[in-house]
Amino acid sequence: VTAIADTDAASRANGADAAGDGVRVFDDHRDLLASGLCDAVVVVTPNHTHRDVVADVLATDLHALVEKPLCTTIADCEALIELERRRAPGVVTWVGLEYRYMPAAAELVRLVHAGAVGRPLMVSMREHRFPFLTKVGDWNRFTATTGGTLVEKTCHFFDLMNLIVGERPVRVMASGAQ
Repeated sequence: VTAIADTDAASRANGADAAGDGVRVFDDHRDLLASGLCDAVVVVTPNHTHRDVVADVLATDLHALVEKPLCTTIADCEALIELERRRAPGVVTWVGLEYRYMPAAAELVRLVHAGAVGRPLMVSMREHRFPFLTKVGDWNRFTATTGGTLVEKTCHFFDLMNLIVGERPVRVMASGAQ
């Protein structure tokens, strides 16, 4: 890690401590992008900030890993996809969905792909939600800043379902309760 940027002073301090000696610290991501200190960036800002932050990243030749979701609205996602299409060939932009790398999920996917359960025709997932983690400004507790449950949380399950089956869904059904 060569540099970090965060608008929140406490988060900046925590990031600097975690990154260790020699890391440059910025309070604006644009200053980090202009610094020339990075070959790649990881965008882990609150969901509702992704549109603006990622647009600035896409204006550079830096590789980018964007924590899910790409954005909170379809229109914002489409705008960023268009910006990404204009990037130089070979510059990587990737939206990270970490559930596929959790050991239990990765093993499930491996077993299904190895034929352990035959050909899956339907995938069903269920999750028990623990209370939300405390985050800066509690942004993760509100639909306006997360994009809602389907964007914030169940995107992991949509990703896993597509990965398990190896194709796009034909039909989707969901139910939920509190």
